[in-house]
Amino acid sequence: MSSVAQSAELDPRVRRTRDLLQRALSALLEEKDFDQISIGEIAERATLSRATFYDHYCDKHALLECMVAGRFRDLVAQRGITFTGCEGATKALALGVCDYLVEMAPALRNSEKPLETAIVAVLRGMMLQGLQQHPPVPGLPVEIVASTMAWAIYGAAREWVRTPNRMSTDQAAGVINRLLAPVMASLG
Repeated sequence: MSSVAQSAELDPRVRRTRDLLQRALSALLEEKDFDQISIGEIAERATLSRATFYDHYCDKHALLECMVAGRFRDLVAQRGITFTGCEGATKALALGVCDYLVEMAPALRNSEKPLETAIVAVLRGMMLQGLQQHPPVPGLPVEIVASTMAWAIYGAAREWVRTPNRMSTDQAAGVINRLLAPVMASLG
């Protein structure tokens, strides 16, 4: 990230504008499906112009992705979840994803791709950070390990949330953890 982009991220006006846009989208999602929401409606609800919207996001999918990633990061931070390469961390991440999907599923029923992209990116980033602090055995690229784990957790949690009469979130997180135990064991 360039220093200009970093300073823009720190600028309170930028944060305020993005917060207004994310809140507007969130409120609109309570009223209608994502596909029925226009950029004009988002900007109007945020009391901003369309041009201001485009100064911050290329389209409504990018806004949704940022909103989802931010909320998921907040959930993870509130729970104090980090990825340290141990089994407990994998279960905690899986539990966080399951809980988040249950919370967000009704509002985003027609927006699965941005939801998926945002959550997997956050998971992958957390895992990369943990794996860099606790490297796996030589020969296992941390990027591939992090991506494998992130997609496995998200995919299993997504399947779980779609299942009628599903098991509890804690049980689902336990199953995901058990399935990923061989991957964790292979890390050394």
